[in-house]
Amino acid sequence: MWSGQPPGDERDLHRQNPRRQPPGGGDRAKVVAVVAVTAIVAAVGLSGFLLLGAKDDRADGGGNTAAPPSASKSATASASASPEPHSSGTERPTVPGWKVVVNPKFGTAFDVPAGWKIEKPSELIGYEDSTLDYSDPANWGKSIVVMSAPAIFRENWCLSDGDKNGRMENTSLAMVGTKGSQGSKSTAEVAVGLADLWVYGGYTQPDRKNIVHDRTAQPYTTRSGVKGSIAWARSRDTPRKDRCDSDGKAITFGFKNSAGGFVAWSLVGATGVKGELPDATIMKILSTVRLHGKPTES
Repeated sequence: MWSGQPPGDERDLHRQNPRRQPPGGGDRAKVVAVVAVTAIVAAVGLSGFLLLGAKDDRADGGGNTAAPPSASKSATASASASPEPHSSGTERPTVPGWKVVVNPKFGTAFDVPAGWKIEKPSELIGYEDSTLDYSDPANWGKSIVVMSAPAIFRENWCLSDGDKNGRMENTSLAMVGTKGSQGSKSTAEVAVGLADLWVYGGYTQPDRKNIVHDRTAQPYTTRSGVKGSIAWARSRDTPRKDRCDSDGKAITFGFKNSAGGFVAWSLVGATGVKGELPDATIMKILSTVRLHGKPTES
């Protein structure tokens, strides 16, 4: 559905040190992008690409403002020892025993089960393009799709050395977050286009033939009264090149925040595997999406 850079995509990111992988695995998962906007955040033994200096997670046509990639081992080690980000103290979960994920940039909040790991609101996570040569600085910052203020389910779900470089890589089972979608014309467009991109980026790229996705979005209203549109996408019989490879699924809820800006809430995860996040749980998480104050970004 999208051509070129999709609405809400990152354009000003720089590739940095290995960190970890979101849902996916093997050759596909190593194109994962994890972004710490305000600090270097890296963990020993985890893989993926750490991207620094992001201005936002929308397609605003802005130039690359990030500094060139550079980080010492001592800096990354120090950052990894920092406390785990926690829920907002002013927002309470609507589901007893769950935790709140707040994204001040877009003025949103939602709940996740207690076992999920909540990242800092300034972090972005998503997928780079496996067809691009990232040794070329001209390709730094080009990604398929990203989201901010993510929460991760079973971060260490699978461990493998997919690229045979001697370093074991972690793959998580699922992740969820929100992003801006500047340039979109409707909540339905947001939902259909981004659900497809998440499955493509994490599970099937560089091919789309294994993706089955909703062609039209369905209206949806959260328990707090936020109205918008939802769409699903799933992969089927994707070739396995690594023990952590699997099929995947994604759902995106497109809506508007209190400033009238289009926002996409997306959850993506592995499917057809032991411990798969049930669709019922996904819909329960989605039902908690709500507006949270005035967005810091329009």
